Amino acid sequence: MRGTMHVRWAALATVVALAATACGGGGGGSSDGNGANGIVSSSWGDPQNPLEPGNTNEVQGGKVLDMIFRGLKRYDPKTGEAKNMLAEKIETTDSQNFTITVKAGWTFSNGEKITAKSFVDAWNYGADLKNNQKNAYFFGYIDGYDKVHPDTGQPTATTLSGLKVVNDRTFTVKLSQKFSTFPDTLGYVAFVPLPRAFYDSHAAWLSKPVGNGPYTVDSYTKGSQMALKRWDAYPGPDKAQNGGITLKVYTDNNTAYTDLTAGNLDLVDDIPAAQLKNVSSDLSGRYINTPAGILQTLSFPFYDPAWRKPGQEKLRTGLSMAIDRKQITETIFQNTRTPAQDWTSPVLGAQGGFRGDLCGAACTYNPTEAKKLVAEAGGIPGGTMKITYNADTGSHKVWVDAVCNSINRALGNNRACVGNPVGTFADFRNQVTQHKLSGPFRAGWQMDYPLIQNFLQPLYYTNASSNDGTYSNPKFDKLVDEANAQTDRTKAVDTFIEAEKVLRDDMGAIPLWYQNGSAGYSDRIGNVSLNPFSVPVYDQIKVK
Repeated sequence: MRGTMHVRWAALATVVALAATACGGGGGGSSDGNGANGIVSSSWGDPQNPLEPGNTNEVQGGKVLDMIFRGLKRYDPKTGEAKNMLAEKIETTDSQNFTITVKAGWTFSNGEKITAKSFVDAWNYGADLKNNQKNAYFFGYIDGYDKVHPDTGQPTATTLSGLKVVNDRTFTVKLSQKFSTFPDTLGYVAFVPLPRAFYDSHAAWLSKPVGNGPYTVDSYTKGSQMALKRWDAYPGPDKAQNGGITLKVYTDNNTAYTDLTAGNLDLVDDIPAAQLKNVSSDLSGRYINTPAGILQTLSFPFYDPAWRKPGQEKLRTGLSMAIDRKQITETIFQNTRTPAQDWTSPVLGAQGGFRGDLCGAACTYNPTEAKKLVAEAGGIPGGTMKITYNADTGSHKVWVDAVCNSINRALGNNRACVGNPVGTFADFRNQVTQHKLSGPFRAGWQMDYPLIQNFLQPLYYTNASSNDGTYSNPKFDKLVDEANAQTDRTKAVDTFIEAEKVLRDDMGAIPLWYQNGSAGYSDRIGNVSLNPFSVPVYDQIKVK
């Protein structure tokens, strides 16, 4: 996620998230038999930042925001389709000017009525440079963004000129260019409404966020757990089928798995690689393995001159060719990953822009050519590169070590590549976003919405909000802009693919593998499934 952007495009794909059945316990995992009021315990990791919708672009924080907020659209948990939630209708005659009508009867959990202004104020806050929101980029094609969030200098406006409140339930959006699928992006968390308490008592709100989703935050102790309770007055159609979710912080997913099998935890949504051989038998079939919109890559610190000097595309391509993806996905991940051959995801389908052969030879294991290209580029900067990763997920060490072993074998140098663990996900993300790394780092992208644009622009467009490695190519940017301006879906997809080819030729990041969503659960909970984003559909879990 993740997640991040200017404007976007691509066809929605139908992605079926396999559902399975099971049952949910209380805070420690044991069920007290109270059925619909039972509490489900699930593994989790502390988010990088406080849970502001405009400032959360990573998975752990996103899980919570998806439970406590609802926006104009919601992505169907089975198909990924963007369906109306708080939007009664979204109308346009020219794909540039939109009139949005908000449904009546919705409130925040504190009783405040949700109006058109609830959205407009939230979007203005998210876009305003002075608020320093990581997801500001999502508002980039609304008229006036350049005044509110200039690339250089100070803002000359505090609100987006393209947003206008018409009445209590209606507002208009004017974009700076045509964008036919703009409504499909509005299920992303950056676009949710915010209550007055967010602005009036910001620090208090951050300590205990108030939203409008099926759950409310009951308590949060950093490093320990967050308790969410069902909001009984929630007006939406997707009411919680359990009494609440207790998210328990683990710094090692192997420990979480041990707690699951011991009956002390109900749900783990990231099965450790070391347990994949045993998970089906350990859990008697209570295991989910389903395609998801997730891509794992190695990103590069282009802010470091050693990695961006002319000719380094040979080095990056050589390193890609030195990685035996097939062996790693088969032996370590037990085929729960698929070797990547492009920078998107199979869940998009061919019509949505997935090309399973776009990377070609550059993503195919070839140690002879890899060694040749790395040598032609002058070798690895400093002689040894460190792949940085967060160590609180045990699987990362296993595959990073395997990638380094593969590179070292191909290059005939046992010290060409080493792993560089960082203790926690939050610390790792801080080092990434503060540009403190001197070598490649692991990057996982969980789609924000099933559009090809979301796999390309947020990550590789110049100055995009999730462009952590600061990759930049004017030709790539130009093609993305052209794709966004297309109103014909086929032409837009084709143009995005041309941009992806530029990324390939630069090897702006090394695609590793497409990732399935995986989860295991106890025999105390049922109706367990993962959505196309690989996140548990928490509100539909039932306690026996």
